[in-house]
Amino acid sequence: MKVQQLLKESLNLEKVHVNGQDRNYEVIAIDIRFSGMTSVKRQQLIYFPLIKYFQNNDIHSVSIKTFTPDEWVNYSTLNCLSGIN
Repeated sequence: MKVQQLLKESLNLEKVHVNGQDRNYEVIAIDIRFSGMTSVKRQQLIYFPLIKYFQNNDIHSVSIKTFTPDEWVNYSTLNCLSGIN
C-alpha cells in the first residue's frame, strides 16, 4: 500500500509527504483547504481515506502534521524542511 499516493489521489492535496516503516506512518500534508479548519478537522480529513487500512491492520499508527501553504513556509523555514514536494 502506498499511503502517499492514496492521500494525494483521494484528497487531491497540494503537497503530501509520507515516511513509514512497518505499519507506522508520519504524514505532512499541505493544502489551502486547511485554512480556517481546527486541527481536529484537519486530521479527520487525512484519516478518512485511511480508515479501511486501520480496520484491516495494514496501518497501526499515523502521526499527522497539516499546514496551509503559508504555515508551511514559516514552519519549513524555521525547521529547514523546504525540500518536501
